[in-house]
Amino acid sequence: MSAINDRLGLRIAAIFIILVTSIIGTLFPVLTRHSKRFSVSPWIYEAVKYFGSGVILATALIHLLAPANEALSSPCLPPGWSLYPFSQGITLSSIFVIFIIEIIAIRVGTSRLAALGLKYCAHGIGQPAQGADVLPPVGGHTHNNNQQLETSLDKLSDETVTTSTSVPSAEVGSQLIGAAMLELGVIFHSVVIGLTLAVNQQFTTFFLVIIFHQMFEGLGLGSRLSQLSLPPRFRRLPLYGSLLYSFVTPAGLAIGLGVRNMYSPNSPTALIVSGCLDSFSAGVLLYTGLVELLAHDFIFNKTLLLEHSNGRLTFDIVCINGPARPMGLDSWTTLNDQKKRRL
Repeated sequence: MSAINDRLGLRIAAIFIILVTSIIGTLFPVLTRHSKRFSVSPWIYEAVKYFGSGVILATALIHLLAPANEALSSPCLPPGWSLYPFSQGITLSSIFVIFIIEIIAIRVGTSRLAALGLKYCAHGIGQPAQGADVLPPVGGHTHNNNQQLETSLDKLSDETVTTSTSVPSAEVGSQLIGAAMLELGVIFHSVVIGLTLAVNQQFTTFFLVIIFHQMFEGLGLGSRLSQLSLPPRFRRLPLYGSLLYSFVTPAGLAIGLGVRNMYSPNSPTALIVSGCLDSFSAGVLLYTGLVELLAHDFIFNKTLLLEHSNGRLTFDIVCINGPARPMGLDSWTTLNDQKKRRL
């Protein structure tokens, strides 16, 4: 237990450092999006949004599913846990649960819209609501592609704000469910991150990784929340969602420090709880990342479909670069752990 109590001052300071880092990452896109003082190019919002999609998918597969599989297949667990790949099974189950929830929400929302004489129009988190204008097709000339794409992004940004007061309640509910799923998946594994960090013997290395993790994941989450098309009564929900994400990991870290002499991350109970939570969160983030984010951003996004391939390819590359961040951090952490084991 002596290693756990080492650098206790730094472990306590980490609560506030991670809190500030998370707040900066999540609140930057939320506050600057509707601020008249700060003028941020729509290019930056779009780049952060697509980068965040890659980060969310990489978090699901690399930061959640892989550790969950390792935890639930640990030799410390009873023999029954080795009879079935429980981590993948829980992940698959959570995907179907979220899918069923969304199907029910769509059915309820469609019936309510039909009663109002409106038609349901599916759109993802941060996509313009029904009634937003679609850009006209781009002609055969390519010399003004960049200017047209920037104009499109400006128009898309304005539409997201101006249509928020006329979004039908059922479509507001659809967006809120999508945002809640994303927030749910992020929060569950953030609690586990805080508990693990509190009792991790390689604290310094893991602490540095968590700082970058919270920053990039917060940017991805904040950029999505900032682009929700919501009526005035729900206008503060992106702010509340950002603050909730920012406080969860520090809260988990504080709890972990309080029980550090009693909590063993390698105990059967801790392995089962963390493995199940990580598996469930991986399924939620996989579904949200693939269906709510990537599919709606690229496949069902008429604005991008009407643009020339150069603009879409640029955003595809930005999105693909998202997984490089957690993969690089994981590789760096693994190499540091291996070096310390050799010494």
